[in-house]
Amino acid sequence: MVGSGPAGLTFARVLHRHGYPVAVLERDPAPDARPPGGTLDLHEGLGQLALDKAGLLAEFQALSRPEGQAMRILDADGTVLRDWQPRPGDRANPEIDRGQLRDLLLGPLDVQWGRAVTQVVPGTRDGVLVQFADGRQETFDLVVGADGAWSRIRPAVSSVTPHYTGVTSVETSLDDVDTRHPDLARLIGDGSVAVYGVNRALVAQRNSGGHVKVHAQFRAPLDWHTNLDLADVEAVRSSLLALFDGWAAPVLDLLHHGTAFVHRPLYVLPVSHTWTHVPGVTLLGDAAHLMPPLGAGANLAMLEGAELAESIAAAPTPGDLDEAVRAFEEHMWVRASRWAKITTAGLERLVSPDPAEALALFDQVQPS
Repeated sequence: MVGSGPAGLTFARVLHRHGYPVAVLERDPAPDARPPGGTLDLHEGLGQLALDKAGLLAEFQALSRPEGQAMRILDADGTVLRDWQPRPGDRANPEIDRGQLRDLLLGPLDVQWGRAVTQVVPGTRDGVLVQFADGRQETFDLVVGADGAWSRIRPAVSSVTPHYTGVTSVETSLDDVDTRHPDLARLIGDGSVAVYGVNRALVAQRNSGGHVKVHAQFRAPLDWHTNLDLADVEAVRSSLLALFDGWAAPVLDLLHHGTAFVHRPLYVLPVSHTWTHVPGVTLLGDAAHLMPPLGAGANLAMLEGAELAESIAAAPTPGDLDEAVRAFEEHMWVRASRWAKITTAGLERLVSPDPAEALALFDQVQPS
Protein backbone atom coordinates (compact mmCIF):
# COMPACT_ATOMS: atom_id res chain seq x y z
CA MET A 1 0.00 0.00 0.00
CA VAL A 2 1.42 3.37 -1.06
CA GLY A 3 -0.17 6.29 0.79
CA SER A 4 -1.49 6.71 4.32
CA GLY A 5 -4.61 8.73 3.57
CA PRO A 6 -8.14 7.50 4.34
CA ALA A 7 -8.10 4.97 1.47
CA GLY A 8 -4.75 3.41 2.29
CA LEU A 9 -5.32 3.21 6.02
CA THR A 10 -8.82 1.75 5.64
CA PHE A 11 -7.45 -0.89 3.28
CA ALA A 12 -4.69 -1.75 5.75
CA ARG A 13 -7.02 -1.83 8.77
CA VAL A 14 -9.48 -4.20 7.12
CA LEU A 15 -6.67 -6.50 6.01
CA HIS A 16 -5.22 -6.33 9.52
CA ARG A 17 -8.61 -7.31 10.92
CA HIS A 18 -8.57 -10.38 8.67
CA GLY A 19 -5.05 -11.31 9.81
CA TYR A 20 -3.17 -10.30 6.67
CA PRO A 21 0.13 -8.37 6.78
CA VAL A 22 0.33 -5.21 4.71
CA ALA A 23 3.17 -2.72 4.28
CA VAL A 24 1.98 0.91 4.26
CA LEU A 25 4.56 3.13 2.55
CA GLU A 26 4.23 6.87 3.19
CA ARG A 27 6.49 9.68 1.96
CA ASP A 28 5.74 11.97 4.93
CA PRO A 29 8.30 11.51 7.72
CA ALA A 30 5.65 11.34 10.48
CA PRO A 31 1.84 11.33 10.91
CA ASP A 32 1.81 15.03 11.85
CA ALA A 33 4.38 16.20 9.30
CA ARG A 34 1.71 18.22 7.47
CA PRO A 35 -1.55 19.82 8.60
CA PRO A 36 -4.17 17.07 8.19
CA GLY A 37 -6.70 19.30 6.42
CA GLY A 38 -10.30 20.08 7.25
CA THR A 39 -13.31 18.10 8.31
CA LEU A 40 -14.97 15.23 6.46
CA ASP A 41 -18.60 14.17 6.41
CA LEU A 42 -18.74 10.38 6.31
CA HIS A 43 -21.87 8.98 4.67
CA GLU A 44 -23.81 6.05 6.08
CA GLY A 45 -23.52 3.89 2.98
CA LEU A 46 -19.95 4.86 2.11
CA GLY A 47 -17.36 6.03 4.65
CA GLN A 48 -19.31 4.76 7.67
CA LEU A 49 -19.80 1.39 5.97
CA ALA A 50 -16.03 1.22 5.43
CA LEU A 51 -15.39 1.93 9.11
CA ASP A 52 -17.89 -0.77 10.04
CA LYS A 53 -15.95 -3.24 7.90
CA ALA A 54 -12.82 -2.18 9.80
CA GLY A 55 -14.56 -2.66 13.17
CA LEU A 56 -14.25 1.06 13.96
CA LEU A 57 -17.80 2.38 13.59
CA ALA A 58 -18.52 2.73 17.31
CA GLU A 59 -15.27 4.62 17.87
CA PHE A 60 -16.09 6.89 14.95
CA GLN A 61 -19.52 7.63 16.37
CA ALA A 62 -17.93 8.66 19.67
CA LEU A 63 -15.58 11.09 17.89
CA SER A 64 -17.84 12.48 15.18
CA ARG A 65 -19.98 15.60 15.30
CA PRO A 66 -23.57 15.05 14.08
CA GLU A 67 -24.28 18.73 14.70
CA GLY A 68 -21.72 19.50 12.00
CA GLN A 69 -24.29 18.45 9.39
CA ALA A 70 -25.95 21.87 9.82
CA MET A 71 -25.80 24.02 6.69
CA ARG A 72 -26.63 27.70 6.24
CA ILE A 73 -26.71 29.56 2.93
CA LEU A 74 -26.55 33.35 2.72
CA ASP A 75 -27.00 35.84 -0.05
CA ALA A 76 -24.02 38.09 -0.74
CA ASP A 77 -25.79 40.85 1.20
CA GLY A 78 -25.91 38.61 4.29
CA THR A 79 -29.57 37.58 4.02
CA VAL A 80 -30.15 34.02 5.28
CA LEU A 81 -31.65 32.03 2.40
CA ARG A 82 -31.57 28.55 3.94
CA ASP A 83 -30.79 27.25 7.42
CA TRP A 84 -30.81 23.45 7.57
CA GLN A 85 -30.41 21.77 10.95
CA PRO A 86 -29.97 18.00 11.46
CA ARG A 87 -32.86 16.20 13.06
CA PRO A 88 -32.31 14.63 16.50
CA GLY A 89 -30.48 11.32 16.07
CA ASP A 90 -29.59 12.05 12.44
CA ARG A 91 -26.26 10.37 11.70
CA ALA A 92 -26.45 10.30 7.91
CA ASN A 93 -23.33 12.44 7.36
CA PRO A 94 -21.65 13.39 10.67
CA GLU A 95 -18.39 15.31 10.52
CA ILE A 96 -14.98 14.24 11.79
CA ASP A 97 -11.65 16.07 11.61
CA ARG A 98 -9.20 14.46 9.19
CA GLY A 99 -6.59 14.24 11.92
CA GLN A 100 -8.97 12.39 14.22
CA LEU A 101 -9.91 10.00 11.42
CA ARG A 102 -6.25 9.38 10.60
CA ASP A 103 -5.42 8.55 14.21
CA LEU A 104 -8.47 6.28 14.47
CA LEU A 105 -7.42 4.34 11.38
CA LEU A 106 -3.74 4.18 12.29
CA GLY A 107 -4.39 2.22 15.49
CA PRO A 108 -2.04 -0.81 15.48
CA LEU A 109 -0.79 -0.33 11.92
CA ASP A 110 2.94 -0.19 11.29
CA VAL A 111 3.34 2.57 8.73
CA GLN A 112 6.77 2.97 7.14
CA TRP A 113 7.16 6.75 7.36
CA GLY A 114 9.56 8.67 5.16
CA ARG A 115 9.50 6.12 2.34
CA ALA A 116 8.82 8.10 -0.81
CA VAL A 117 8.01 5.92 -3.83
CA THR A 118 9.18 7.29 -7.17
CA GLN A 119 8.13 4.51 -9.55
CA VAL A 120 6.70 1.02 -9.75
CA VAL A 121 7.61 -1.50 -12.43
CA PRO A 122 5.14 -4.38 -12.83
CA GLY A 123 5.89 -7.71 -14.43
CA THR A 124 9.36 -8.40 -13.10
CA ARG A 125 10.41 -11.98 -12.31
CA ASP A 126 9.96 -11.47 -8.58
CA GLY A 127 6.77 -9.39 -8.71
CA VAL A 128 6.17 -5.64 -8.80
CA LEU A 129 9.36 -3.63 -8.35
CA VAL A 130 8.98 -0.52 -6.17
CA GLN A 131 11.68 2.13 -6.45
CA PHE A 132 12.21 4.63 -3.62
CA ALA A 133 13.58 8.18 -3.58
CA ASP A 134 16.57 7.06 -1.51
CA GLY A 135 17.66 4.66 -4.24
CA ARG A 136 16.46 1.47 -2.59
CA GLN A 137 14.02 -0.92 -4.22
CA GLU A 138 11.81 -3.83 -3.14
CA THR A 139 9.40 -6.24 -4.79
CA PHE A 140 5.80 -6.97 -3.77
CA ASP A 141 3.01 -9.30 -4.90
CA LEU A 142 0.54 -6.41 -5.13
CA VAL A 143 1.07 -2.64 -5.04
CA VAL A 144 -1.99 -0.52 -4.30
CA GLY A 145 -1.65 3.16 -5.13
CA ALA A 146 -3.62 5.34 -2.75
CA ASP A 147 -1.21 8.24 -3.09
CA GLY A 148 -3.55 10.96 -4.23
CA ALA A 149 -4.04 13.29 -7.16
CA TRP A 150 -0.42 13.23 -8.35
CA SER A 151 0.04 9.51 -7.80
CA ARG A 152 3.44 7.98 -8.53
CA ILE A 153 1.72 4.60 -8.98
CA ARG A 154 -0.83 5.70 -11.62
CA PRO A 155 1.68 5.78 -14.54
CA ALA A 156 2.10 2.01 -14.17
CA VAL A 157 -1.50 1.53 -15.32
CA SER A 158 -2.59 4.79 -16.99
CA SER A 159 -1.02 7.68 -18.89
CA VAL A 160 -3.83 10.04 -17.86
CA THR A 161 -2.99 13.05 -15.65
CA PRO A 162 -5.31 15.47 -13.78
CA HIS A 163 -6.55 18.60 -15.53
CA TYR A 164 -7.59 21.97 -14.09
CA THR A 165 -11.33 22.53 -13.67
CA GLY A 166 -11.18 26.29 -14.07
CA VAL A 167 -12.06 26.73 -10.39
CA THR A 168 -9.51 27.77 -7.79
CA SER A 169 -9.89 27.60 -4.02
CA VAL A 170 -7.88 29.71 -1.60
CA GLU A 171 -8.05 28.36 1.94
CA THR A 172 -7.56 30.19 5.22
CA SER A 173 -8.35 29.42 8.86
CA LEU A 174 -9.82 30.91 12.01
CA ASP A 175 -8.79 29.64 15.43
CA ASP A 176 -10.68 29.75 18.72
CA VAL A 177 -13.58 31.28 16.81
CA ASP A 178 -16.11 31.16 19.66
CA THR A 179 -14.07 33.40 21.95
CA ARG A 180 -12.00 35.45 19.48
CA HIS A 181 -14.69 36.00 16.82
CA PRO A 182 -18.11 35.34 18.41
CA ASP A 183 -20.01 37.14 15.64
CA LEU A 184 -18.44 34.85 13.05
CA ALA A 185 -19.13 31.84 15.27
CA ARG A 186 -22.83 32.74 15.22
CA LEU A 187 -22.72 33.33 11.47
CA ILE A 188 -21.21 29.89 10.83
CA GLY A 189 -23.37 28.01 13.33
CA ASP A 190 -22.65 24.40 14.26
CA GLY A 191 -21.70 23.26 10.77
CA SER A 192 -21.08 25.25 7.60
CA VAL A 193 -22.09 28.52 6.01
CA ALA A 194 -21.89 29.19 2.28
CA VAL A 195 -22.35 32.36 0.27
CA TYR A 196 -22.66 32.21 -3.53
CA GLY A 197 -22.10 34.96 -6.08
CA VAL A 198 -21.38 35.22 -9.78
CA ASN A 199 -18.62 32.66 -10.50
CA ARG A 200 -17.44 32.76 -6.89
CA ALA A 201 -18.29 31.48 -3.42
CA LEU A 202 -17.19 31.73 0.19
CA VAL A 203 -17.60 28.63 2.35
CA ALA A 204 -16.71 28.32 6.05
CA GLN A 205 -16.83 25.02 7.89
CA ARG A 206 -16.35 24.20 11.55
CA ASN A 207 -13.80 21.69 12.70
CA SER A 208 -13.52 20.62 16.33
CA GLY A 209 -11.94 22.82 19.00
CA GLY A 210 -13.22 26.12 17.63
CA HIS A 211 -11.19 25.79 14.41
CA VAL A 212 -12.80 26.95 11.16
CA LYS A 213 -11.66 26.42 7.57
CA VAL A 214 -12.63 29.12 5.07
CA HIS A 215 -12.56 28.53 1.32
CA ALA A 216 -12.73 31.31 -1.24
CA GLN A 217 -13.66 29.67 -4.55
CA PHE A 218 -13.72 31.37 -7.93
CA ARG A 219 -13.35 30.78 -11.65
CA ALA A 220 -10.02 32.00 -12.96
CA PRO A 221 -7.17 30.99 -15.24
CA LEU A 222 -4.61 28.73 -13.64
CA ASP A 223 -2.08 31.57 -13.74
CA TRP A 224 -4.43 34.15 -12.15
CA HIS A 225 -1.84 34.84 -9.44
CA THR A 226 1.10 35.58 -11.77
CA ASN A 227 1.57 39.09 -10.35
CA LEU A 228 0.72 38.11 -6.78
CA ASP A 229 3.12 36.78 -4.15
CA LEU A 230 1.12 33.92 -2.62
CA ALA A 231 3.42 33.99 0.41
CA ASP A 232 2.41 37.59 1.14
CA VAL A 233 -0.61 37.16 3.43
CA GLU A 234 -1.80 40.76 3.18
CA ALA A 235 -1.41 40.85 -0.60
CA VAL A 236 -3.49 37.68 -0.98
CA ARG A 237 -6.08 39.02 1.47
CA SER A 238 -6.38 42.28 -0.50
CA SER A 239 -6.72 40.37 -3.77
CA LEU A 240 -9.51 38.22 -2.37
CA LEU A 241 -11.33 41.16 -0.79
CA ALA A 242 -11.28 42.88 -4.17
CA LEU A 243 -12.68 39.76 -5.79
CA PHE A 244 -15.58 39.72 -3.32
CA ASP A 245 -16.05 43.48 -3.28
CA GLY A 246 -19.57 44.54 -2.37
CA TRP A 247 -20.39 41.49 -0.27
CA ALA A 248 -21.73 42.00 3.25
CA ALA A 249 -19.15 43.05 5.84
CA PRO A 250 -19.87 40.10 8.20
CA VAL A 251 -19.21 37.71 5.29
CA LEU A 252 -15.97 39.45 4.34
CA ASP A 253 -14.82 39.17 7.95
CA LEU A 254 -14.17 35.50 7.15
CA LEU A 255 -11.31 36.80 5.00
CA HIS A 256 -10.35 39.76 7.18
CA HIS A 257 -9.60 37.47 10.14
CA GLY A 258 -7.98 34.62 8.22
CA THR A 259 -4.36 33.81 8.98
CA ALA A 260 -2.24 32.14 6.28
CA PHE A 261 -3.68 31.55 2.81
CA VAL A 262 -3.17 28.33 0.83
CA HIS A 263 -3.69 28.21 -2.93
CA ARG A 264 -5.58 25.07 -4.07
CA PRO A 265 -6.53 24.98 -7.76
CA LEU A 266 -9.07 22.21 -8.28
CA TYR A 267 -7.95 19.39 -10.56
CA VAL A 268 -9.86 16.31 -11.71
CA LEU A 269 -9.33 13.14 -13.70
CA PRO A 270 -11.68 12.30 -16.60
CA VAL A 271 -15.16 11.37 -15.39
CA SER A 272 -14.89 7.77 -16.61
CA HIS A 273 -11.22 7.07 -15.94
CA THR A 274 -10.41 3.38 -16.44
CA TRP A 275 -7.34 1.44 -17.52
CA THR A 276 -6.34 -1.88 -18.94
CA HIS A 277 -5.81 -4.16 -15.96
CA VAL A 278 -2.15 -4.60 -15.00
CA PRO A 279 -1.41 -7.65 -12.82
CA GLY A 280 0.10 -6.65 -9.50
CA VAL A 281 -0.91 -2.96 -9.52
CA THR A 282 -4.15 -1.11 -8.80
CA LEU A 283 -5.38 2.28 -7.58
CA LEU A 284 -7.80 3.65 -4.99
CA GLY A 285 -9.37 7.02 -4.27
CA ASP A 286 -7.98 10.18 -5.85
CA ALA A 287 -5.24 8.20 -7.57
CA ALA A 288 -7.98 6.36 -9.48
CA HIS A 289 -10.76 8.94 -9.84
CA LEU A 290 -9.90 12.46 -8.69
CA MET A 291 -13.12 14.48 -8.65
CA PRO A 292 -14.35 17.85 -7.32
CA PRO A 293 -14.24 18.00 -3.49
CA LEU A 294 -17.97 17.85 -2.85
CA GLY A 295 -18.13 15.21 -0.12
CA ALA A 296 -17.76 12.02 -2.16
CA GLY A 297 -14.00 11.53 -2.65
CA ALA A 298 -12.89 10.39 0.80
CA ASN A 299 -16.06 8.36 1.28
CA LEU A 300 -15.52 6.45 -1.95
CA ALA A 301 -11.82 6.00 -1.22
CA MET A 302 -12.47 4.46 2.18
CA LEU A 303 -15.15 2.10 0.92
CA GLU A 304 -12.89 1.05 -1.96
CA GLY A 305 -10.07 0.34 0.47
CA ALA A 306 -12.37 -1.80 2.62
CA GLU A 307 -13.85 -3.66 -0.36
CA LEU A 308 -10.49 -4.40 -1.95
CA ALA A 309 -9.17 -5.68 1.38
CA GLU A 310 -12.20 -7.95 1.79
CA SER A 311 -11.79 -9.24 -1.77
CA ILE A 312 -8.15 -10.09 -1.14
CA ALA A 313 -8.96 -11.76 2.18
CA ALA A 314 -11.66 -13.84 0.50
CA ALA A 315 -9.44 -15.04 -2.36
CA PRO A 316 -9.16 -18.83 -1.88
CA THR A 317 -5.53 -19.08 -3.01
CA PRO A 318 -2.72 -16.64 -3.87
CA GLY A 319 -3.37 -17.48 -7.49
CA ASP A 320 -6.87 -15.97 -7.20
CA LEU A 321 -5.48 -12.58 -6.09
CA ASP A 322 -5.26 -11.10 -9.57
CA GLU A 323 -8.82 -12.07 -10.44
CA ALA A 324 -10.07 -10.53 -7.19
CA VAL A 325 -8.32 -7.25 -8.01
CA ARG A 326 -9.63 -7.27 -11.57
CA ALA A 327 -13.22 -7.75 -10.37
CA PHE A 328 -12.77 -5.00 -7.78
CA GLU A 329 -11.59 -2.55 -10.45
CA GLU A 330 -14.61 -3.21 -12.64
CA HIS A 331 -16.95 -2.54 -9.72
CA MET A 332 -15.02 0.58 -8.63
CA TRP A 333 -15.06 2.14 -12.09
CA VAL A 334 -18.84 2.00 -12.42
CA ARG A 335 -19.54 3.56 -9.03
CA ALA A 336 -16.77 6.16 -9.29
CA SER A 337 -17.94 7.26 -12.73
CA ARG A 338 -21.44 7.84 -11.37
CA TRP A 339 -20.12 9.99 -8.52
CA ALA A 340 -17.68 11.84 -10.78
CA LYS A 341 -20.57 12.90 -13.01
CA ILE A 342 -22.55 14.08 -9.97
CA THR A 343 -19.70 16.09 -8.46
CA THR A 344 -18.59 17.56 -11.78
CA ALA A 345 -22.13 18.80 -12.45
CA GLY A 346 -22.29 20.01 -8.85
CA LEU A 347 -19.16 22.14 -9.18
CA GLU A 348 -20.55 23.69 -12.35
CA ARG A 349 -23.65 24.75 -10.42
CA LEU A 350 -21.95 25.84 -7.18
CA VAL A 351 -19.46 28.15 -8.89
CA SER A 352 -21.53 29.42 -11.78
CA PRO A 353 -22.68 32.65 -13.45
CA ASP A 354 -26.07 32.18 -11.74
CA PRO A 355 -25.92 31.95 -7.92
CA ALA A 356 -29.49 30.62 -7.91
CA GLU A 357 -28.11 27.39 -9.36
CA ALA A 358 -26.20 26.72 -6.12
CA LEU A 359 -29.31 27.24 -4.02
CA ALA A 360 -31.35 24.97 -6.28
CA LEU A 361 -28.72 22.25 -6.00
CA PHE A 362 -28.83 22.34 -2.20
CA ASP A 363 -32.63 22.26 -2.26
CA GLN A 364 -32.41 19.02 -4.23
CA VAL A 365 -30.03 17.26 -1.83
CA GLN A 366 -31.08 18.63 1.57
CA PRO A 367 -34.04 17.13 3.46
CA SER A 368 -37.13 19.30 3.39
